[in-house]
Amino acid sequence: MFNLAEYPLPFRETDLVPYMSVETVRTHHDKHMGAYIANLNKLIDGTEYADMDLHEIILASAKDKNATKVFNNAAQIFNHEFFFNCLGRGNTLIPDLISDAFGGVSEFKEKFKSVANDVFGSGWVWVVQNSNKKFEIMSTANADTPIVHGLKPVLVLDLWEHAYYLDYQNRRAEFIDNFLEFLIDWKFVLDNLNVE
Repeated sequence: MFNLAEYPLPFRETDLVPYMSVETVRTHHDKHMGAYIANLNKLIDGTEYADMDLHEIILASAKDKNATKVFNNAAQIFNHEFFFNCLGRGNTLIPDLISDAFGGVSEFKEKFKSVANDVFGSGWVWVVQNSNKKFEIMSTANADTPIVHGLKPVLVLDLWEHAYYLDYQNRRAEFIDNFLEFLIDWKFVLDNLNVE
């Protein structure tokens, strides 16, 4: 069984102020992610998924038309943990490895913003590596996640309303801008890329 304590925030709740409030961080992590964990535990209890780790559950349930709720909750745990790990202050200089892949820093930001601003409803914007180690920017809807498509997640922005609405209301574009300028921990991104 899964427990929220296994997924602690990698930063203090106050670290992201003023770009993300303590209330948003606490509600997003403790309430929303906590609910996905509680739901998943109920859904997998006594099933073949009960002895699997999170990645195994995601990959297996993605292929099981009768396990949509299992997939949605497991994938949301993965997506949220990855999102929280991408957040931080003080490591906001975009590494050359990323910017060069898109033609420069401004080109990377413009491409990311374009994909993010095109997300309709609830979803995610990802920087991923494909099987050729090339970087791509893509969006996924709802609980969809790159790992079921054979892609390595590098960076993610949560665009579900609970990620920004308390702080930004309908100003989602401002949230996207602030994420790119102030909220990404590029050290995590680079460290993650070096893990094989």
